Amino acid sequence: MSLQSYQQVQNATEDGRRTEYRLFALVTKSLRDAAESDDVTARTKALHWNRRLWLTLQADCANEDNLLPEEVRAGIISLAIWVDKHSRTVMRGDGEIAPLIDVNRSIMEGLAP
Repeated sequence: MSLQSYQQVQNATEDGRRTEYRLFALVTKSLRDAAESDDVTARTKALHWNRRLWLTLQADCANEDNLLPEEVRAGIISLAIWVDKHSRTVMRGDGEIAPLIDVNRSIMEGLAP
């Protein structure tokens, strides 16, 4: 079976919650690997990927068509803003990646089946 066929089957059978969990798992693994590495490029890529994930969540939660309760949407937007600020701090060398990993893991716990 080709990769494209596998992805089509996965997209047809996987619900949104599982997709979000899987994406958080991939991004978080990238952050963990970057935290253990001295590779500045890998670190920057992992931080950027995480920021893009959170920016996407922020934009989705800002959309009035989003079905999540308003309090949950506001919480996600607040976290997204914090992730962006903390990521910039880490990129300047003034912070650690671990808190970003912790936030992602907490979200994953909420998404877990």
